[in-house]
Amino acid sequence: MARYYVLSIEPSLFGDATLIREWGRIGRPGQRRVELYENQSCAVEALETWLQRKRRRGYMLRSR
Repeated sequence: MARYYVLSIEPSLFGDATLIREWGRIGRPGQRRVELYENQSCAVEALETWLQRKRRRGYMLRSR
């Protein structure tokens, strides 16, 4: 079963940093979770943590 996982950092409407996580099966609508952080560095730290977890589970890094 082919799956995908997307991590991105984007600004919120209020100037905070948000970590957006999207996942699911390829070719199907997936799920999306938005996490708010006080600043960019906290969001980057969380992104790196999620990236390590997913790479350990076999996900491969791919840029768009």
